[in-house]
Amino acid sequence: MSVKDLDRRSFLTKATVGTLGMATVLVACSSEKTKKSEDIVPDLLEQAPDGKVLKAGLVGCGGRGTGAVINFLDAGPNLQVVALGDVFQDKIDNCREQLKKERGVEIADENCFLGFDAYQKVIDSGVDLVLLCTPPHFRPVHVEAAINARKHVFMEKPCAVDPVGARSVLASSKKAEALELSMVSGTIRRVQKDYMTTALKVKNGDIGEIVGANIIRNGGALWHRRRQPERTDMEFMLRNWVNHCWLSGDHIAEQFIHEIDVMNWFLGENPKKAIGYGGRQRRLTGDLYDFFSIEYEYENGMRTHCASRQINGCTNGKVERIVGTKGIAIASGHILDTQGNEIWTYPKWEEGVTDPKWKVTNPFVQEHINLVTAIRTGKAVNDAEAQVNSTITAIMGRIAAYTGKEVTWDEVMNSDLYLGPKTYAFGPVAEISSEVPLAGEANKLS
Repeated sequence: MSVKDLDRRSFLTKATVGTLGMATVLVACSSEKTKKSEDIVPDLLEQAPDGKVLKAGLVGCGGRGTGAVINFLDAGPNLQVVALGDVFQDKIDNCREQLKKERGVEIADENCFLGFDAYQKVIDSGVDLVLLCTPPHFRPVHVEAAINARKHVFMEKPCAVDPVGARSVLASSKKAEALELSMVSGTIRRVQKDYMTTALKVKNGDIGEIVGANIIRNGGALWHRRRQPERTDMEFMLRNWVNHCWLSGDHIAEQFIHEIDVMNWFLGENPKKAIGYGGRQRRLTGDLYDFFSIEYEYENGMRTHCASRQINGCTNGKVERIVGTKGIAIASGHILDTQGNEIWTYPKWEEGVTDPKWKVTNPFVQEHINLVTAIRTGKAVNDAEAQVNSTITAIMGRIAAYTGKEVTWDEVMNSDLYLGPKTYAFGPVAEISSEVPLAGEANKLS
């Protein structure tokens, strides 16, 4: 069956592994109002407290993984990175070189692990926590292994590319809670003080009752790799992972999840269904779309619009606009009245504000400060469920666009859709299609 013939059911049941038991995804944000204040500013630590040495292992040594491990080292005192794992030797070598150059850290040869099972070797190397930064397809299996080994987890976004994986991460997060292990996600806006303050003002009723949202992320094309004759199917796709849906979840999940997560956070509920569209004109490799436009609908009939585009040479920008009965919130730190006049803005440190309460710590470091603090104080934190919700929201939008059909939250949560091969090895990957999804039916000449 070609991609042209796939309908919504195919995109919801294309399974190659069994599903886990269903688990109800609860809304992470409470509807309880907080005390009103002009300056509700979260009190965040700029550095994790001192304590015994914490040893971390990195799984996935590409650009984001290398950045994450440096962010971890910057989070506080007595933090060490002692193990690295990847499927490519050059990625390990580059990461080791950058760690030595930028932080004076050297990783022993015996603690550098190569192969598809490198994640387990990192987990078993005597570390206290693991940083999981591979392409997101692999996240559910890596998270499960880490929690089973009773390790604390930092996991990059998104947590999965399909419903089977999302449910797996949810199950792992419940086990982590029972074991009092900490899990911190790479959805950075939730640890960013300007966003956090704006969210509290919205929760307090500063814009009245929320009636909708407009969420947009338009940017240029991401990097891509052309096929080299000597590379197998698996190596080509792994080195070109941001352009393959089974590895990345498409850019609506891999990158736009940041903005979708902000929407879910501010609204405090999950959409019940989605309808939308997307397409491809410019990408040179892989099977992803260049753009998405999704409308989400909620239980009370409220609707939100989300759109994302990755095409060079266009007008780009980001919008995170939450609309209420009394005003509008710009999630990054602005409140407007119903006429569009600004009535509050978050004081910007870079514009000369000197009161330290307004300083926004680099969120890529702040998430590790929070994780290390939780471990050292024995007060576990776990935001995995919120990332599962946002991942499912993105997947729902992707399926709606790929098929051109309305897709519900319950359908996705009950779906046995699994993207990816059954086994991992360098060589042909016959079960992975490279055809681009086409919604609807083809026109016919009379």
